[in-house]
Amino acid sequence: MLKLSIVTPSYNQGEFIEQCLLSVKRQTYPAVEHIVIDGGSTDDTLEILKRYSSQPGWEHLKWISEPDRGQSDALNKGFRAAIGDIVGWLNSDDRYRPGCFEYTAEAFCVNRQADIIYGDYTWIDQDGRLLQVRREIEFSRFILFYHRVLYIHTTSTFFRRRIFDEGNFIAPEFQYAMDYEFFLRLANKQYNFLHVPKLLADFRWHESSKSASSAAKQLEERDQIIGAYAPGLQRLPGDHLRDLALIGLRACAGGLRYMEKLFRGYYWTQWALEKGFSDDIQRTP
Repeated sequence: MLKLSIVTPSYNQGEFIEQCLLSVKRQTYPAVEHIVIDGGSTDDTLEILKRYSSQPGWEHLKWISEPDRGQSDALNKGFRAAIGDIVGWLNSDDRYRPGCFEYTAEAFCVNRQADIIYGDYTWIDQDGRLLQVRREIEFSRFILFYHRVLYIHTTSTFFRRRIFDEGNFIAPEFQYAMDYEFFLRLANKQYNFLHVPKLLADFRWHESSKSASSAAKQLEERDQIIGAYAPGLQRLPGDHLRDLALIGLRACAGGLRYMEKLFRGYYWTQWALEKGFSDDIQRTP
């Protein structure tokens, strides 16, 4: 049986971390460790961690709290400490959906060539209400590189341990688009990505999340990263021409993603869900 290690970076997310912890605990898959790397929270995060980790049945929960250099540093600490065959990245304000671990472990067993498996996910609000169901596309290196939206979401992504054993960690110089840079690097190294059509996790939108509060900084880092990973752009004469080329490539990548999701019926499903015509999406508490 494959062992799963879940790594959670944490800092002052006491409002949500209990749901994060419970979403791991309530999985029925037995071979799990949950590693929480806290950056010295000053809210009630540590109280919650202490309370649960001291209870019988919570031996899978391991945590430390100490100053760090941000989310990337915390993730790398967790990835280095993980002993599982499969490693997941779950932020402290997000949560896994029921059956996620069984499905993921089976997917890795069946697809032995896959190094990274990513699934579908939902958007939820601060109170856990369902906002959207995010059905994703099959892996495309071109779309990964150039689309403005990172379609591989860390909340529903799992890695084989060999990725970290071979020295691949989060680049600490990035704090907003570190996941984008990490996936580009793994793609360039020819690791195999596989999409599975299964809702695996809930991603939470709230005012203090990086996705909601730092979109401009995230895009700025993405522009810096793509400049390093697309040398063809750098060979173009002049900043204006490079900017135009990048705009065109992003438009093309966005169109390809849109068309694939359209043909798969994603937009109809989303419309039906919003209008209340579909009730086949399990709503987690």
